[in-house]
Amino acid sequence: MSILIGPMKLHLNGHKELTSYGEVKNIVAGKKVYIPLQACTDILVNAGDYVKKGTIIAKRNDHFVVPIFSSVCGKVLGIEEVELKHNVGMKIDHLVVENDGCEEFERPFEPLDAEKASVEELVTFMMNAGIVGCGGAGFPSYVKYRGAKGIHTLVINAVECEPFITADYRIMNNQVEDLLYGTKAMLKMSGGKEALIAIKTTKKDLIAKVNEALQGQSAMKVVEVPDMYPMGWERTLIYEIFKKRYDRLPGEIGVIVNNATTAISFAEALKQGKPIIEKLITVSGDGVKNPSNVRVPVGVSVGEIVKQIGGYAQDEVRVIAGGPMMGKTATSDEMVITTASNAITILKPDPVDTIACLRCGRCNDHCPAGILPVRINNAEEAGDVKLLAKLRADQCIECGMCTYVCPSKIEVTEGVRRGKALLRAATQK
Repeated sequence: MSILIGPMKLHLNGHKELTSYGEVKNIVAGKKVYIPLQACTDILVNAGDYVKKGTIIAKRNDHFVVPIFSSVCGKVLGIEEVELKHNVGMKIDHLVVENDGCEEFERPFEPLDAEKASVEELVTFMMNAGIVGCGGAGFPSYVKYRGAKGIHTLVINAVECEPFITADYRIMNNQVEDLLYGTKAMLKMSGGKEALIAIKTTKKDLIAKVNEALQGQSAMKVVEVPDMYPMGWERTLIYEIFKKRYDRLPGEIGVIVNNATTAISFAEALKQGKPIIEKLITVSGDGVKNPSNVRVPVGVSVGEIVKQIGGYAQDEVRVIAGGPMMGKTATSDEMVITTASNAITILKPDPVDTIACLRCGRCNDHCPAGILPVRINNAEEAGDVKLLAKLRADQCIECGMCTYVCPSKIEVTEGVRRGKALLRAATQK
Protein backbone atom coordinates (compact mmCIF):
# COMPACT_ATOMS: atom_id res chain seq x y z
CA MET A 1 0.00 0.00 0.00
CA SER A 2 1.25 3.46 -0.84
CA ILE A 3 2.30 5.65 2.10
CA LEU A 4 1.07 8.78 0.34
CA ILE A 5 -2.63 8.20 -0.14
CA GLY A 6 -5.50 10.47 -1.09
CA PRO A 7 -9.21 10.27 -0.27
CA MET A 8 -9.55 6.68 -1.57
CA LYS A 9 -13.33 7.16 -2.00
CA LEU A 10 -15.68 9.51 -3.83
CA HIS A 11 -19.36 10.45 -3.93
CA LEU A 12 -20.87 9.41 -7.26
CA ASN A 13 -24.10 10.31 -9.01
CA GLY A 14 -26.01 7.15 -8.22
CA HIS A 15 -28.98 7.51 -10.63
CA LYS A 16 -30.82 5.36 -8.07
CA GLU A 17 -34.01 7.38 -8.39
CA LEU A 18 -34.67 5.45 -11.62
CA THR A 19 -35.59 2.28 -9.72
CA SER A 20 -35.75 3.04 -5.99
CA TYR A 21 -39.52 3.33 -5.67
CA GLY A 22 -41.09 1.75 -8.74
CA GLU A 23 -42.96 -1.53 -8.85
CA VAL A 24 -40.90 -4.72 -8.63
CA LYS A 25 -41.81 -6.60 -11.80
CA ASN A 26 -42.08 -10.37 -12.02
CA ILE A 27 -40.28 -11.88 -14.99
CA VAL A 28 -41.70 -15.07 -16.47
CA ALA A 29 -39.15 -17.60 -17.69
CA GLY A 30 -39.23 -18.22 -21.44
CA LYS A 31 -39.37 -21.57 -23.22
CA LYS A 32 -35.84 -22.44 -22.11
CA VAL A 33 -33.71 -21.60 -19.11
CA TYR A 34 -29.94 -22.06 -18.95
CA ILE A 35 -28.67 -22.85 -15.46
CA PRO A 36 -24.89 -22.33 -14.99
CA LEU A 37 -22.89 -25.40 -13.99
CA GLN A 38 -19.62 -23.70 -13.08
CA ALA A 39 -17.19 -26.10 -11.37
CA CYS A 40 -19.90 -28.77 -11.16
CA THR A 41 -18.49 -32.28 -11.41
CA ASP A 42 -21.60 -34.14 -10.35
CA ILE A 43 -24.52 -33.73 -12.78
CA LEU A 44 -27.51 -35.42 -11.17
CA VAL A 45 -29.98 -35.36 -14.07
CA ASN A 46 -29.94 -36.56 -17.66
CA ALA A 47 -31.48 -35.35 -20.89
CA GLY A 48 -35.14 -36.32 -20.90
CA ASP A 49 -35.55 -36.18 -17.11
CA TYR A 50 -38.35 -34.08 -15.66
CA VAL A 51 -37.45 -31.53 -12.97
CA LYS A 52 -39.48 -29.21 -10.77
CA LYS A 53 -38.68 -25.92 -9.10
CA GLY A 54 -36.20 -26.78 -6.38
CA THR A 55 -35.01 -30.10 -7.83
CA ILE A 56 -31.29 -30.62 -7.20
CA ILE A 57 -29.72 -30.88 -10.65
CA ALA A 58 -25.99 -30.77 -9.92
CA LYS A 59 -23.35 -30.27 -7.24
CA ARG A 60 -20.31 -28.09 -7.38
CA ASN A 61 -17.50 -30.17 -5.94
CA ASP A 62 -14.15 -28.49 -6.50
CA HIS A 63 -12.94 -27.14 -3.16
CA PHE A 64 -16.48 -26.29 -2.07
CA VAL A 65 -19.81 -28.06 -1.72
CA VAL A 66 -22.55 -26.10 -3.48
CA PRO A 67 -25.70 -27.80 -4.81
CA ILE A 68 -27.43 -26.31 -7.87
CA PHE A 69 -31.24 -26.28 -8.14
CA SER A 70 -33.69 -26.01 -11.00
CA SER A 71 -35.57 -22.70 -11.16
CA VAL A 72 -38.43 -23.99 -13.35
CA CYS A 73 -40.44 -27.12 -14.09
CA GLY A 74 -39.84 -28.96 -17.30
CA LYS A 75 -37.82 -31.47 -19.30
CA VAL A 76 -34.03 -31.46 -19.26
CA LEU A 77 -32.83 -30.96 -22.82
CA GLY A 78 -29.11 -31.33 -22.22
CA ILE A 79 -26.03 -29.18 -21.71
CA GLU A 80 -24.90 -26.17 -23.78
CA GLU A 81 -22.08 -23.65 -23.52
CA VAL A 82 -23.23 -20.10 -22.68
CA GLU A 83 -21.36 -16.96 -21.68
CA LEU A 84 -20.80 -16.75 -17.94
CA LYS A 85 -21.87 -13.64 -16.05
CA HIS A 86 -18.88 -13.66 -13.68
CA ASN A 87 -16.30 -14.02 -16.43
CA VAL A 88 -17.68 -12.25 -19.46
CA GLY A 89 -16.25 -13.66 -22.66
CA MET A 90 -15.75 -17.14 -21.17
CA LYS A 91 -18.32 -19.81 -21.93
CA ILE A 92 -19.16 -22.67 -19.58
CA ASP A 93 -21.65 -25.52 -19.49
CA HIS A 94 -25.25 -24.62 -18.66
CA LEU A 95 -28.02 -27.15 -18.07
CA VAL A 96 -30.90 -26.41 -20.45
CA VAL A 97 -34.43 -26.99 -19.15
CA GLU A 98 -37.51 -26.71 -21.37
CA ASN A 99 -39.88 -24.68 -19.19
CA ASP A 100 -43.48 -25.95 -19.21
CA GLY A 101 -44.87 -23.13 -17.07
CA CYS A 102 -45.81 -25.37 -14.14
CA GLU A 103 -45.31 -23.76 -10.72
CA GLU A 104 -44.91 -26.97 -8.70
CA PHE A 105 -42.15 -26.68 -6.09
CA GLU A 106 -40.14 -29.68 -4.92
CA ARG A 107 -38.67 -28.82 -1.51
CA PRO A 108 -35.05 -30.03 -1.66
CA PHE A 109 -34.49 -29.77 2.11
CA GLU A 110 -36.58 -29.28 5.21
CA PRO A 111 -36.77 -25.91 7.01
CA LEU A 112 -34.70 -25.48 10.18
CA ASP A 113 -35.48 -23.55 13.35
CA ALA A 114 -32.45 -21.28 13.70
CA GLU A 115 -33.02 -20.67 17.40
CA LYS A 116 -33.09 -24.37 18.29
CA ALA A 117 -30.39 -25.52 15.86
CA SER A 118 -26.75 -25.84 16.89
CA VAL A 119 -24.01 -23.86 15.19
CA GLU A 120 -22.82 -27.00 13.42
CA GLU A 121 -26.34 -27.73 12.17
CA LEU A 122 -26.71 -24.18 10.85
CA VAL A 123 -23.38 -24.28 8.99
CA THR A 124 -24.22 -27.65 7.44
CA PHE A 125 -27.68 -26.38 6.51
CA MET A 126 -26.21 -23.28 4.82
CA MET A 127 -23.85 -25.50 2.82
CA ASN A 128 -26.55 -27.92 1.69
CA ALA A 129 -28.94 -25.07 0.86
CA GLY A 130 -26.40 -23.66 -1.60
CA ILE A 131 -26.32 -20.18 -0.03
CA VAL A 132 -23.74 -18.01 -1.79
CA GLY A 133 -22.79 -14.35 -1.65
CA CYS A 134 -25.68 -12.55 -3.36
CA GLY A 135 -23.92 -9.20 -3.72
CA GLY A 136 -22.12 -10.31 -6.86
CA ALA A 137 -19.25 -12.44 -5.57
CA GLY A 138 -21.04 -15.78 -5.41
CA PHE A 139 -18.63 -17.15 -2.76
CA PRO A 140 -20.06 -20.11 -0.77
CA SER A 141 -21.22 -18.48 2.48
CA TYR A 142 -20.80 -21.48 4.78
CA VAL A 143 -17.00 -21.29 4.40
CA LYS A 144 -16.93 -18.04 6.40
CA TYR A 145 -18.57 -19.74 9.38
CA ARG A 146 -17.03 -23.20 9.27
CA GLY A 147 -14.65 -23.31 12.22
CA ALA A 148 -14.98 -19.56 12.85
CA LYS A 149 -12.94 -18.51 15.89
CA GLY A 150 -12.28 -15.22 17.62
CA ILE A 151 -15.14 -13.40 15.87
CA HIS A 152 -16.63 -10.50 17.82
CA THR A 153 -18.75 -8.78 15.14
CA LEU A 154 -20.87 -9.76 12.16
CA VAL A 155 -21.26 -6.97 9.59
CA ILE A 156 -24.23 -7.13 7.22
CA ASN A 157 -23.27 -5.13 4.14
CA ALA A 158 -26.37 -3.21 3.01
CA VAL A 159 -24.42 -0.31 1.49
CA GLU A 160 -25.02 -0.98 -2.23
CA CYS A 161 -22.64 1.77 -3.34
CA GLU A 162 -22.53 1.14 -7.12
CA PRO A 163 -24.49 3.59 -9.29
CA PHE A 164 -27.93 2.48 -10.59
CA ILE A 165 -28.25 -0.60 -8.33
CA THR A 166 -31.14 -0.61 -5.84
CA ALA A 167 -31.95 -4.34 -5.58
CA ASP A 168 -30.69 -4.69 -1.99
CA TYR A 169 -32.58 -1.56 -0.97
CA ARG A 170 -35.84 -2.89 -2.40
CA ILE A 171 -35.58 -6.41 -1.01
CA MET A 172 -34.67 -5.10 2.45
CA ASN A 173 -37.68 -2.80 2.40
CA ASN A 174 -39.91 -5.69 1.36
CA GLN A 175 -38.44 -8.36 3.63
CA VAL A 176 -37.04 -6.63 6.71
CA GLU A 177 -38.13 -9.48 9.02
CA ASP A 178 -36.23 -11.98 6.87
CA LEU A 179 -33.20 -9.68 6.97
CA LEU A 180 -33.21 -9.77 10.77
CA TYR A 181 -33.93 -13.52 10.97
CA GLY A 182 -31.04 -14.36 8.64
CA THR A 183 -28.74 -11.92 10.41
CA LYS A 184 -29.56 -13.40 13.82
CA ALA A 185 -28.82 -16.91 12.54
CA MET A 186 -25.52 -15.78 11.02
CA LEU A 187 -24.55 -14.04 14.26
CA LYS A 188 -25.14 -17.29 16.13
CA MET A 189 -22.98 -19.16 13.61
CA SER A 190 -20.17 -16.61 13.90
CA GLY A 191 -19.93 -16.81 17.69
CA GLY A 192 -19.83 -13.01 17.77
CA LYS A 193 -21.51 -10.75 20.29
CA GLU A 194 -22.90 -8.11 17.92
CA ALA A 195 -24.28 -7.73 14.41
CA LEU A 196 -24.01 -4.39 12.63
CA ILE A 197 -26.25 -3.69 9.62
CA ALA A 198 -24.37 -1.10 7.55
CA ILE A 199 -26.64 1.24 5.56
CA LYS A 200 -25.79 4.50 3.79
CA THR A 201 -26.78 7.51 5.87
CA THR A 202 -28.85 8.87 2.96
CA LYS A 203 -31.30 5.92 3.15
CA LYS A 204 -33.31 7.49 5.98
CA ASP A 205 -36.52 5.57 5.26
CA LEU A 206 -34.78 2.19 5.26
CA ILE A 207 -32.79 3.03 8.39
CA ALA A 208 -35.99 3.98 10.23
CA LYS A 209 -37.74 0.79 9.08
CA VAL A 210 -34.89 -1.48 10.17
CA ASN A 211 -34.48 0.34 13.49
CA GLU A 212 -38.17 -0.10 14.22
CA ALA A 213 -37.92 -3.83 13.51
CA LEU A 214 -34.82 -4.06 15.72
CA GLN A 215 -36.58 -2.90 18.87
CA GLY A 216 -35.79 -5.37 21.63
CA GLN A 217 -32.85 -6.86 19.69
CA SER A 218 -29.89 -5.72 21.77
CA ALA A 219 -27.31 -7.75 19.83
CA MET A 220 -28.16 -6.17 16.45
CA LYS A 221 -28.11 -2.53 15.37
CA VAL A 222 -27.85 -0.27 12.34
CA VAL A 223 -24.60 1.57 11.66
CA GLU A 224 -24.79 4.47 9.21
CA VAL A 225 -21.93 4.98 6.73
CA PRO A 226 -21.19 7.81 4.25
CA ASP A 227 -22.68 7.79 0.75
CA MET A 228 -19.32 7.26 -0.92
CA TYR A 229 -17.88 4.83 -3.46
CA PRO A 230 -16.61 2.14 -2.91
CA MET A 231 -18.01 2.07 0.64
CA GLY A 232 -19.51 -1.35 -0.08
CA TRP A 233 -16.09 -2.88 -0.63
CA GLU A 234 -15.29 -5.06 2.36
CA ARG A 235 -12.00 -3.38 3.24
CA THR A 236 -13.37 0.16 2.91
CA LEU A 237 -16.45 -0.71 4.97
CA ILE A 238 -14.47 -2.37 7.74
CA TYR A 239 -12.03 0.54 7.97
CA GLU A 240 -14.95 2.98 8.12
CA ILE A 241 -16.53 1.09 11.02
CA PHE A 242 -13.54 -0.21 12.98
CA LYS A 243 -10.63 1.95 11.77
CA LYS A 244 -8.64 -1.24 11.31
CA ARG A 245 -6.98 -2.93 8.36
CA TYR A 246 -6.18 -6.60 7.77
CA ASP A 247 -4.01 -8.67 5.47
CA ARG A 248 -6.20 -11.28 3.76
CA LEU A 249 -9.52 -11.84 5.54
CA PRO A 250 -11.69 -9.82 7.95
CA GLY A 251 -11.58 -12.73 10.39
CA GLU A 252 -8.03 -11.66 11.23
CA ILE A 253 -9.52 -8.74 13.17
CA GLY A 254 -12.53 -10.67 14.47
CA VAL A 255 -15.09 -9.71 11.80
CA ILE A 256 -17.25 -11.60 9.30
CA VAL A 257 -19.01 -9.72 6.49
CA ASN A 258 -22.05 -10.89 4.53
CA ASN A 259 -24.32 -9.14 2.06
CA ALA A 260 -27.85 -8.18 3.16
CA THR A 261 -29.52 -10.18 0.39
CA THR A 262 -27.48 -13.22 1.42
CA ALA A 263 -28.98 -12.91 4.92
CA ILE A 264 -32.47 -12.73 3.40
CA SER A 265 -31.84 -15.74 1.15
CA PHE A 266 -30.60 -17.68 4.18
CA ALA A 267 -33.77 -16.78 6.07
CA GLU A 268 -35.93 -18.01 3.17
CA ALA A 269 -34.04 -21.29 3.17
CA LEU A 270 -34.38 -21.69 6.95
CA LYS A 271 -38.08 -20.79 7.07
CA GLN A 272 -39.37 -22.26 3.80
CA GLY A 273 -36.83 -24.83 2.64
CA LYS A 274 -36.33 -22.63 -0.42
CA PRO A 275 -32.95 -22.42 -2.22
CA ILE A 276 -31.84 -19.50 -4.37
CA ILE A 277 -33.82 -20.21 -7.53
CA GLU A 278 -34.84 -16.61 -8.25
CA LYS A 279 -33.21 -13.23 -7.76
CA LEU A 280 -34.38 -9.67 -7.30
CA ILE A 281 -32.07 -7.63 -9.52
CA THR A 282 -31.86 -4.09 -10.88
CA VAL A 283 -32.05 -3.53 -14.64
CA SER A 284 -31.24 0.13 -15.20
CA GLY A 285 -29.41 2.71 -17.27
CA ASP A 286 -30.17 5.05 -20.17
CA GLY A 287 -30.10 2.14 -22.62
CA VAL A 288 -33.34 0.58 -21.40
CA LYS A 289 -36.79 2.14 -21.80
CA ASN A 290 -38.16 1.26 -18.37
CA PRO A 291 -35.48 0.86 -15.67
CA SER A 292 -36.87 -1.57 -13.10
CA ASN A 293 -36.19 -3.91 -10.25
CA VAL A 294 -37.29 -7.36 -11.33
CA ARG A 295 -37.79 -10.73 -9.70
CA VAL A 296 -36.44 -13.29 -12.14
CA PRO A 297 -35.79 -17.06 -12.13
CA VAL A 298 -32.14 -18.11 -12.28
CA GLY A 299 -31.21 -19.06 -15.84
CA VAL A 300 -33.31 -16.45 -17.67
CA SER A 301 -31.43 -14.38 -20.26
CA VAL A 302 -30.94 -10.62 -20.12
CA GLY A 303 -32.63 -10.31 -23.50
CA GLU A 304 -35.77 -12.01 -22.16
CA ILE A 305 -35.86 -9.68 -19.13
CA VAL A 306 -35.48 -6.52 -21.22
CA LYS A 307 -38.19 -7.67 -23.61
CA GLN A 308 -40.66 -8.09 -20.73
CA ILE A 309 -39.97 -4.64 -19.23
CA GLY A 310 -40.37 -2.70 -22.47
CA GLY A 311 -37.22 -3.16 -24.53
CA TYR A 312 -34.03 -1.24 -25.22
CA ALA A 313 -33.97 2.54 -25.64
CA GLN A 314 -32.15 2.17 -28.97
CA ASP A 315 -30.64 -0.49 -31.21
CA GLU A 316 -27.04 -0.07 -30.06
CA VAL A 317 -26.46 -0.41 -26.32
CA ARG A 318 -23.82 -1.69 -23.93
CA VAL A 319 -24.96 -4.51 -21.61
CA ILE A 320 -22.97 -4.71 -18.38
CA ALA A 321 -23.11 -7.63 -15.95
CA GLY A 322 -23.33 -5.76 -12.63
CA GLY A 323 -22.93 -2.04 -12.06
CA PRO A 324 -21.15 0.44 -14.34
CA MET A 325 -18.06 0.68 -12.12
CA MET A 326 -17.17 -2.95 -11.38
CA GLY A 327 -19.30 -4.75 -13.93
CA LYS A 328 -18.06 -6.25 -17.18
CA THR A 329 -19.50 -5.62 -20.62
CA ALA A 330 -21.16 -8.70 -22.11
CA THR A 331 -20.75 -9.76 -25.71
CA SER A 332 -24.50 -10.40 -26.06
CA ASP A 333 -27.73 -10.31 -24.10
CA GLU A 334 -27.91 -14.11 -24.11
CA MET A 335 -26.02 -14.02 -20.81
CA VAL A 336 -28.24 -15.43 -18.05
CA ILE A 337 -29.00 -14.54 -14.45
CA THR A 338 -27.09 -16.55 -11.83
CA THR A 339 -27.49 -17.01 -8.07
CA ALA A 340 -24.93 -14.21 -7.59
CA SER A 341 -26.46 -11.67 -10.01
CA ASN A 342 -27.60 -8.37 -8.52
CA ALA A 343 -27.83 -6.03 -11.51
CA ILE A 344 -27.68 -5.54 -15.25
CA THR A 345 -26.71 -2.03 -16.33
CA ILE A 346 -27.62 -1.04 -19.90
CA LEU A 347 -26.06 2.12 -21.27
CA LYS A 348 -25.98 3.96 -24.57
CA PRO A 349 -22.51 3.95 -26.16
CA ASP A 350 -20.46 6.92 -25.03
CA PRO A 351 -17.46 7.50 -27.36
CA VAL A 352 -14.49 8.86 -25.44
CA ASP A 353 -11.47 10.74 -26.77
CA THR A 354 -8.41 9.58 -24.87
CA ILE A 355 -5.33 11.76 -24.48
CA ALA A 356 -1.90 11.00 -23.07
CA CYS A 357 -1.49 10.54 -19.32
CA LEU A 358 -1.12 13.91 -17.54
CA ARG A 359 0.78 12.41 -14.58
CA CYS A 360 -1.76 14.03 -12.26
CA GLY A 361 -1.84 11.12 -9.83
CA ARG A 362 -5.63 11.16 -9.36
CA CYS A 363 -5.92 7.44 -10.00
CA ASN A 364 -3.36 6.76 -7.28
CA ASP A 365 -5.00 9.17 -4.83
CA HIS A 366 -8.45 7.64 -5.22
CA CYS A 367 -7.48 3.96 -5.29
CA PRO A 368 -9.27 2.29 -2.32
CA ALA A 369 -6.68 -0.51 -2.30
CA GLY A 370 -3.88 2.04 -1.88
CA ILE A 371 -1.94 0.78 -4.89
CA LEU A 372 -0.63 2.72 -7.90
CA PRO A 373 -2.87 2.05 -10.93
CA VAL A 374 -0.96 4.23 -13.41
CA ARG A 375 2.32 2.49 -12.67
CA ILE A 376 0.67 -0.93 -12.87
CA ASN A 377 -0.87 0.07 -16.19
CA ASN A 378 2.57 1.06 -17.51
CA ALA A 379 4.14 -2.16 -16.20
CA GLU A 380 1.47 -4.19 -17.98
CA GLU A 381 2.16 -2.39 -21.25
CA ALA A 382 5.85 -3.21 -20.83
CA GLY A 383 5.13 -6.82 -19.87
CA ASP A 384 7.19 -6.39 -16.70
CA VAL A 385 5.94 -9.22 -14.45
CA LYS A 386 8.45 -8.50 -11.67
CA LEU A 387 7.32 -4.90 -11.43
CA LEU A 388 3.66 -5.97 -11.47
CA ALA A 389 4.39 -8.20 -8.47
CA LYS A 390 6.28 -5.43 -6.68
CA LEU A 391 3.41 -2.99 -7.28
CA ARG A 392 0.92 -5.57 -5.90
CA ALA A 393 -1.28 -5.63 -8.97
CA ASP A 394 -3.04 -8.62 -7.42
CA GLN A 395 -4.54 -6.29 -4.77
CA CYS A 396 -6.70 -4.44 -7.34
CA ILE A 397 -10.43 -4.99 -6.79
CA GLU A 398 -11.33 -3.68 -10.26
CA CYS A 399 -13.63 -1.04 -8.77
CA GLY A 400 -13.22 1.26 -11.79
CA MET A 401 -12.32 4.29 -9.70
CA CYS A 402 -9.04 4.95 -11.52
CA THR A 403 -10.78 5.09 -14.89
CA TYR A 404 -13.61 7.20 -13.48
CA VAL A 405 -11.33 9.96 -12.12
CA CYS A 406 -8.82 9.97 -15.01
CA PRO A 407 -8.94 13.37 -16.80
CA SER A 408 -7.23 11.79 -19.81
CA LYS A 409 -10.07 9.25 -20.13
CA ILE A 410 -7.64 6.34 -20.12
CA GLU A 411 -9.10 2.89 -19.41
CA VAL A 412 -6.75 2.42 -16.48
CA THR A 413 -8.84 -0.30 -14.87
CA GLU A 414 -8.65 -2.45 -17.98
CA GLY A 415 -4.86 -2.08 -18.01
CA VAL A 416 -4.62 -3.10 -14.37
CA ARG A 417 -7.01 -6.00 -14.99
CA ARG A 418 -4.73 -7.23 -17.77
CA GLY A 419 -1.76 -6.75 -15.46
CA LYS A 420 -3.42 -8.95 -12.84
CA ALA A 421 -4.05 -11.64 -15.43
CA LEU A 422 -0.42 -11.44 -16.64
CA LEU A 423 0.88 -11.74 -13.09
CA ARG A 424 -1.50 -14.62 -12.30
CA ALA A 425 -0.43 -16.52 -15.42
CA ALA A 426 3.25 -16.04 -14.54
CA THR A 427 2.84 -17.29 -10.97
CA GLN A 428 0.93 -20.39 -12.11
CA LYS A 429 3.72 -21.61 -14.38
